[in-house]
Amino acid sequence: MGASLEESIRRLARPRTLPWGGTGAVLDVSDVTALAEEYGLPGHEIEALALSQDVTPARYLRNRQSVSREDQIRLLRASVAMVGLGGLGGSLLEQFLRLGIGRVRAADGDRFEASNLNRQALSSLDGLGRDKARAARLRADEINPSITLETHSEFLADETLPGFLDGCALAVDALGGLTMRGHLQRAAAGAGIPLVTGALAGWTGYVAVVMPGQTGPADLMGTDNGAEERLGCPAPAVNLVASLMALEVVNVLTGAPTLAGRMLVTDLRSYTFETISL
Repeated sequence: MGASLEESIRRLARPRTLPWGGTGAVLDVSDVTALAEEYGLPGHEIEALALSQDVTPARYLRNRQSVSREDQIRLLRASVAMVGLGGLGGSLLEQFLRLGIGRVRAADGDRFEASNLNRQALSSLDGLGRDKARAARLRADEINPSITLETHSEFLADETLPGFLDGCALAVDALGGLTMRGHLQRAAAGAGIPLVTGALAGWTGYVAVVMPGQTGPADLMGTDNGAEERLGCPAPAVNLVASLMALEVVNVLTGAPTLAGRMLVTDLRSYTFETISL
């Protein structure tokens, strides 16, 4: 009889000096890939099973002092749906891949152009004209193929949003502009799942968590995209807002306190952060 998956994980794990002191069992990236192929499971499930045996996947060693073993397992077994793979979406995807969020469903019907190069993490000179969804898949393969990334090369609409969100624990609003944000907020409410949303214009931005049925920024901001078009989207503001959104995604998925019912507003020029009740 062949070895069980748990036995194979223990056999392949190696003792290693841990960054925070002492020694512990660690599973190398190549061993995760080999086990996933052998047992026909996604890599993130192999990693979750390893952690349940107190074996740390090597790629998450530097998470462990900030993300507990139990929370890392929760992330690896979570499913999120993100709309948008541009400035916010590209930076968020990068962080999801490195954090170890097990299943990510992402949609964007756009292609890269030169004006994206100032801020969009998935854009590059040799990728101009490339479908953003394809660029996302290529990046995922480079960073963390253990993650299950499902991409949709389309602009979602009212009638397609419910199906896109189906089966996911959390929706992420990484849309550009304001036009579709209300539709996504209502679709998330209809699916009964929280929504993490963020936006920016120039050096200012906001982040919020909207629970089903709660008021959200989309109820207050309208649909005029003029501010973003006039003030632009510099990379530091994009990356800061994306990082704050990624934190809220982790908080929602692990049960930590969140911004639910509130909106965090920041201005990088004045170094201010304010929290507003919605």
